[in-house]
Amino acid sequence: MQIEGQSREERKQKKGLGYFVKTLFSPFTTTLKFFNDNFKGLLFVVVMIALFAPASKEVAKPYNLETIKLSGPIMDVSDVLEKIESAAKNDHVKGVLFEVNSPGGAVAPSVELTYAIKELTKKKPVVVYASGILASGSYYASIWGNKIIANPGSMVGSIGVIMEGADLSGLMSKIGIRTQTVQAGKYKKVGTPDRPWKPYEKAELNKVIWDTYDMFTSDVAKARKLDIKKRDTWANAHIFTARQAKAVGLVDEVGVLESAKRELEKLSGVKQPVWSKDEAFEKLLKKLAAETAVTLYTYFPSLTLK
Repeated sequence: MQIEGQSREERKQKKGLGYFVKTLFSPFTTTLKFFNDNFKGLLFVVVMIALFAPASKEVAKPYNLETIKLSGPIMDVSDVLEKIESAAKNDHVKGVLFEVNSPGGAVAPSVELTYAIKELTKKKPVVVYASGILASGSYYASIWGNKIIANPGSMVGSIGVIMEGADLSGLMSKIGIRTQTVQAGKYKKVGTPDRPWKPYEKAELNKVIWDTYDMFTSDVAKARKLDIKKRDTWANAHIFTARQAKAVGLVDEVGVLESAKRELEKLSGVKQPVWSKDEAFEKLLKKLAAETAVTLYTYFPSLTLK
C-alpha cells in the first residue's frame, strides 16, 4: 500500500510539473500553431499588400548599371539568363556587375551562362565579382567577363569534371533486393547503382568526362589567354585563394564589392552611376523562401563540374 501511495504522489507531481511547463510555453506554442495553420493565408495577405500597396510618389531614376547575381548550385538558370538577355536589350544599362557565389553544378546550364555572358560583353562591359565561391561551373560561367575581381576571402578554381554514383549492391543484398533488366546495347546499364561498375563501363564514362574537361579547359584558356599546355597548373581541379588565383591568371584583381563597382563604372564610362535595386516583391520572396536546388535523377549519374 505504501509503494502504491508513493507512485500516486509521484504521478501527481509529474502532472503538476507538466501543467506548469505547458502553461509557461503556451503563448509560444499557440502562436506557432497559428502560423503553421494559417501560413498560406498569411502569405497571400503579404503578397496582396506588396502588389497593391500605394506606390511611392518619388520617381526613381532609370538605373544605368545593373547587378545580376548567381548564387548556389547551378541547375536551373533560366531566371539568370532572362536577366542577362534583358540587360543586353536595355539601352539604359551601360554595364553589368555579375556577382557570383556558387560551387558550380550541371554542365549544360554552366555552358549556357558562359555564352550568354560572352554575348553580353559584345554590347556592354561586364565585371565579374567573386563574393564567396567562384568554382568549377560558376567559374566557367564567368570566364568571358571583361574583368574578374575576387574577394580576398573567396575560393576560386576547381576546374574539373566528375561523374559519380553509389554502389548499393551490398545494401540490396542485405535487404533481399535484386534488379532484373532487359536491355539492347552493351553500355545501356552504364552507371547503374545496383553493382560495381565494370572496367569497360568506367572507360565509357571516362570518355565523356575527358571530352568535357577538354572543352572546359580549352574555353578557359581562350577567354583568359592562358597556355593550354600548362593547364595542370591552373586547372586539374586545383582550388585557389583569391591571391593564388590571380598569380595563375584565373582572376584579374583581388578586391571587395566596392572595387568591382568602381571598375565597372570606369569601364562603362558612366559619370553619374545609378545602380539597380531588387524590387520590393523580389526581396519579399527571398525572405519568405530559402533557396532550394531540386534535382531529379534517373539511374544514370549526373555529369557535374566541380
